[in-house]
Amino acid sequence: MGRNARFAALTYGAICYALFFATFLYLIGFVGDVIVPKTIETGSATDLGRAFLVDTLLVVLFGLQHSVMARPRFKAWITRFVPQPMERPTYVLASSVALIALFRFWEPIDATVWHVKGEVGRTALYALYFTGVGLVLYSTFLIDHFDLFGLRQVVLAFRRIAYTEKRFMTPSLYRFVRHPLYLGWFLVFWAAPTMSAGHFLLALGMSAYILLAIPYEERDLAAALGEPYESWRANTPAFVPRMGSPGSEGRVAAARRATAR
Repeated sequence: MGRNARFAALTYGAICYALFFATFLYLIGFVGDVIVPKTIETGSATDLGRAFLVDTLLVVLFGLQHSVMARPRFKAWITRFVPQPMERPTYVLASSVALIALFRFWEPIDATVWHVKGEVGRTALYALYFTGVGLVLYSTFLIDHFDLFGLRQVVLAFRRIAYTEKRFMTPSLYRFVRHPLYLGWFLVFWAAPTMSAGHFLLALGMSAYILLAIPYEERDLAAALGEPYESWRANTPAFVPRMGSPGSEGRVAAARRATAR
């Protein structure tokens, strides 16, 4: 890549990252029904059947994009059209666009699934919600936040440094569970003092996507990393830590992308 092409890739990666971060912040407000102008509860659906269909399709669209573009075969195909350093930013861009479409076209369903009245209970659920937000962000930094969202790739390309995969290890939370990032998302989606039917649909759909995607994700990682990853997976629970001491640091292969895709 010439200097102009490398600068263009760097600019593209920075724009994709900025859009991702803005979208992530909006998602927190959207699901939590706070601050942002349009949330999961904004407005009222005039047709229950239409709202259910539209919302379900939006969740399916996000799930298909997020999963299909993560597969090695798709990545090999798309790099026929975009330079290798731009593959990850393109994935991040597509994920952001899918979420923006969900924000824009989501139709609320007002029926109440549960409503916690007590102040203590509501405060506890809000605390769990923001714990989930923090857990999501913290987990991304454990597996290299800037690599995960495509900035490292374009910066290295701009500096003409060959990209190398990070050393696989089990830092911090990955000594206890395989998917702390997904655990954070479960808290974000489900820790709601007031759970409307629309919110319930989103939480159920996103949770189903996560649970369905994990076997494909772990299959790809096992193929790429072999026995060390298989050993770590066999000895580390997915979401709920076991009582007692965590696995040793020698159980490598927490896999940078194990929580990404």
